[in-house]
Amino acid sequence: MFAARALTRSGLAATRRTAFQTAQRRSNQTVPKLGSVEEMEAEAIAQLRARVRRQKEIMDATQHSETEEIAEMWKWIKISFVVAVPVCVLSIAKDVLFVDHVHRPHGPLPDYMEIQVKEFPWECETCALFDLECWKKCRAEQEG
Repeated sequence: MFAARALTRSGLAATRRTAFQTAQRRSNQTVPKLGSVEEMEAEAIAQLRARVRRQKEIMDATQHSETEEIAEMWKWIKISFVVAVPVCVLSIAKDVLFVDHVHRPHGPLPDYMEIQVKEFPWECETCALFDLECWKKCRAEQEG
């Protein structure tokens, strides 16, 4: 029973390996096969000619001139601007008019946010660097 399973598994693995190997092959080989220098050069030149021939087939199949391509490009640039500019303007207007961008809540902070392990290294040891109201109070206390 176990031998039959092992054979089935090895057979499945072999078919998967062969399927994987065939799926990995490309239609255009990028490196010439090993051989003499002349054979490798001839194969590389044949590959280049095949690629150029394929590119010409693609170009002939499109039937678009360069001016038509440029006109199409500018059409899509204009469409992009017509769509993008109003979206950007409206999103900026929304942010300016409707969104209250608060960095820090007004009023006293909860106790867990005011935990300070050591003093700050400036003249007002209890004030955070950009807490201007605390700095004003500290300097007023020091002067008066």
